[in-house]
Amino acid sequence: MLHFDIQEFDSPDEKGSGSRMQPSTLQMLNDARGIAGIPFKINSGFRTKSHNAYVGGKKLSSHLYGYAVDIHCTDSRGRAIIIDALRKAGFTRFGIGNTFIHTDNDPDKDQDVMWLY
Repeated sequence: MLHFDIQEFDSPDEKGSGSRMQPSTLQMLNDARGIAGIPFKINSGFRTKSHNAYVGGKKLSSHLYGYAVDIHCTDSRGRAIIIDALRKAGFTRFGIGNTFIHTDNDPDKDQDVMWLY
């Protein structure tokens, strides 16, 4: 069962760009949504270079390659549920902000890490 629409992952400046997300990332995210049993609102999925620059993303951001998502979250209980589900689905990279959780499965980046924004 799919728990998302591919348009959720579009860069705001390029309709249809969500289709450039990595299949492995989408599968793991879909699994995590099923495990969590709560909706995930995607703040950011795939990003074009221009949109990544606009939002101040890193030059080699995993969003540029379709490996990353930022999930809206503003409360501690939701954060715990989402991170637990993401871990169970196989994600090992997390960035925690006040209003979002970043996760990615970029094979070119260090694994088993968590950072704060």
